[in-house]
Amino acid sequence: MSDHNVQPRESPLSLSRSLPLSPSSFPPGRVAGIDFGRVRIGIAMSDPERRLASPYEIYTRRGAEADARRFRALVAAERVALFVVGLPVHLDDRESELSREAREFGQWLAQSTGVPVEFFDERFSTREAHELLKGAGMKHARRKRKLDMLAAQVVLSAYLESRRE
Repeated sequence: MSDHNVQPRESPLSLSRSLPLSPSSFPPGRVAGIDFGRVRIGIAMSDPERRLASPYEIYTRRGAEADARRFRALVAAERVALFVVGLPVHLDDRESELSREAREFGQWLAQSTGVPVEFFDERFSTREAHELLKGAGMKHARRKRKLDMLAAQVVLSAYLESRRE
């Protein structure tokens, strides 16, 4: 195992390899939370004041060019000023193959849209989203359809909360 895959556990923001952006360092607009997946991407959106996170959509990937068009359209329609990509890490803070893919996706997303990207610890987001949906009494098939979108909301909510502290 190489040292560059081990991240110290100072805070969830330590998972970002760039300096965290202060709220005043990027233009006004919304923050979009991304639950990265190889097939589906869950998307959540903040309000313009960056206080609340809401589920937005589940996007099914269609290839680099179609994906770039979708995310550029999202930026334009919702005035997205920042993307927060959930970074899946192991309980011992080691990054996984999916973590590497999420980082590559985040770099691609920033290049494709011109919008900055930060990474945020998502290790419990899917489990929390699953429990929320199960607690709402949703049947398994419906929970499965909404899981990625709600996981993105969980990540974005935690990110927004961490920025207020």
